[in-house]
Amino acid sequence: MKKMLAILLASFVLLTACSAKTNDATNTGGGEAAGNATKELTVWAWDKTFNIGAMERAGEAYAAKHPDSGVKLNIVENAQADIIQKLNAGLNSGTTKGLPTIILIEDYRAQSFLQAYPDAFFDLSDYIKPADFADYKIGPTSLDGKQYGVPFDSGVTGLYVRTDYLEQAGYKVADLQELDWNQLIEIGKAVKAKTGKQLLTQDPNDLGLIRMMIQSAGSWYLKDDGVTPNLAGNPALKEAFETYKKLMEADIVKVTSDWSQFVGAFNSGEVASVPTGNWITASVKAEASQSGKWAVVPFPKLANNADSVRASNLGGSSWYVMNVDGKEAAAEFLKETFGSDVDLYQKLATDIGAIGTLKAAADGEAYKAADDFFGGQKVVADFAKWTAEIPRVNYGMHTYAIEDILVVEMQNFMGGKAIDQVLADAQAQAETQVK
Repeated sequence: MKKMLAILLASFVLLTACSAKTNDATNTGGGEAAGNATKELTVWAWDKTFNIGAMERAGEAYAAKHPDSGVKLNIVENAQADIIQKLNAGLNSGTTKGLPTIILIEDYRAQSFLQAYPDAFFDLSDYIKPADFADYKIGPTSLDGKQYGVPFDSGVTGLYVRTDYLEQAGYKVADLQELDWNQLIEIGKAVKAKTGKQLLTQDPNDLGLIRMMIQSAGSWYLKDDGVTPNLAGNPALKEAFETYKKLMEADIVKVTSDWSQFVGAFNSGEVASVPTGNWITASVKAEASQSGKWAVVPFPKLANNADSVRASNLGGSSWYVMNVDGKEAAAEFLKETFGSDVDLYQKLATDIGAIGTLKAAADGEAYKAADDFFGGQKVVADFAKWTAEIPRVNYGMHTYAIEDILVVEMQNFMGGKAIDQVLADAQAQAETQVK
């Protein structure tokens, strides 16, 4: 009887230990199933069509090359705001338990996590070669000489233009290849006079236009350390504010308040141009009746800044590996897919319109293809060229916090407050609020 009880007790202890191990693996970002046959990598991302669609295609490409790897992706869709909240909550608790193996983070937010929680992310320096990617993407994805992120999509900007409206005002696409903002404003006035159409849209609470203008000059809201506010005495920011006001006062802007109004304005033909990131291509092409009436030209430079170029960025994100079970498998997966697979990037460009920042991808056939919607223009090739020209800046930790200050000060500026005082007051607020 005692012998039987001892056997039963030993069996119970063994089962309990196995159960505990299984539960622990489930609560970490990655784990291996019984027998190590399956390596499940949990991925957090937003945007089912774009980001998640890209990860799904990466999984298919990896499985085709490595059918016996046992890697299985568990992709969990979250809104970007929810990812930020969950990541902050998890890391603030002092544990990575419950976090994914791979996570997508917007480039503007990356440094706030890397600098605050460097030990929570897996160093990918042995897996990723920074020189293989567009230079401007390395700043947000690295820290202290270590590469933590796998650069993904480019937010490279362009000026989308309605060629029919331009022609009515006496302009051709060839006339818009070397624009500055002052010249574009004059074109906008001519287009409105001839067609009655506004030049572009603007949401007063969204300063994406300011971001694009200042990065074109290699400047940002923060100094190169990514921490110190760089508002007062910033010539690029001052000119961007002045240009914004000149644009609004020219009465060539349709004011919008949300995404649907923004997209609706160009899909309905109410505006003649859209200066923004290349990710808008799918939304522009959604109105099939406008095929052949659009072109994309280089983003305008600041008129009076010698450092400004006709290339900039808006948005973009990158993939990171959390320091959890399965991190090595995740790093190897990213190395073999987003880190080097040129063919994958051709598929992403064709299927979902994603333009990556892997330099070698630009030589692929999909990047060279002509697009009938844009009058036969090789728009992906053009965007890839402009990606290589984007000035590198340090987005740092406080982009959104400082922009909250600038939104208010922009309205003060529009109301008549002197520009130098506007930026001085913004600087003072930022130095107080941003630590």
